[in-house]
Amino acid sequence: MSSVLVIVTQSNLKSLAIYESLSAIMVLATFGCEVKVLLQDAGLSLLKSELQFNGLKHAYKHASNLLDGFEFYDLTPILVQNKDKNAEAVTQSTQELAFIEFNNAFIQSFDHVLYW
Repeated sequence: MSSVLVIVTQSNLKSLAIYESLSAIMVLATFGCEVKVLLQDAGLSLLKSELQFNGLKHAYKHASNLLDGFEFYDLTPILVQNKDKNAEAVTQSTQELAFIEFNNAFIQSFDHVLYW
C-alpha cells in the first residue's frame, strides 16, 4: 500500500481549488492509499469549522466543512507542525490533531508527497 503525505497550504475561502484538493484526498483514501494530511500556513484556516456561509459575501462554501468527513476516510488525525501548536485556529479546533516535527526524515517516511 502506498503512503501519501498531502500538504495543504490553501486557505478556507481561497477558491474552488481547495474543494478539489480535499476531494482528491478523500478519493485517494477511498482507493486504498494510506493518506496523511498536513495543514500549513493558510491551510490552518480549514480548522475553523464554526464559520457560517454567507452567499452575499462568499463565492464558495467553506471548505472546512469537508474536514468533518475525514474520520470516515481514516484521514484523522490531521497533522499540524509543532511550531503551529499555539495558532488560534489550532487551539480552537474540534478536529482530531497530531503534532509533528516537519523535517526531512518525516518527509522520507512517505512514498509520495503532494503539495496543494
